[in-house]
Amino acid sequence: QVQLVESGGGLVQAGGSLRVSCAASGIPFTINVMGWYRQTPGKQRELVARITAGGSTNYADSVKGRFTISRDNAKNTAYMQMNSLKPEDTAVYYCNVQSTYRFLGREVVNDYWGQGTQVTVSS
Repeated sequence: QVQLVESGGGLVQAGGSLRVSCAASGIPFTINVMGWYRQTPGKQRELVARITAGGSTNYADSVKGRFTISRDNAKNTAYMQMNSLKPEDTAVYYCNVQSTYRFLGREVVNDYWGQGTQVTVSS
């Protein structure tokens, strides 16, 4: 049974910090990418940060220099440290895990999503 357990969201004042985590279990095959997306009402879900199994990272321009994503491969857990939070960071943050396997010579990617955790930054 696939489970993505997110934790660490909450309410913080502008300029403050939060750390969210995502623990994955029951994921079949190799976990390649772990990441965080966020969504606000009426808007599309957007990538915040992602990290590969090898440690390569990507960040949305809006969070570069403020957010740091990391992972513990042994625990299948991803973390995101969010510093200097702004009211515009307010959103539901979703953990995303991609696992991959090869079938008939082709790479197949499976996406899994967490239930989301609310991050609210007050001005």
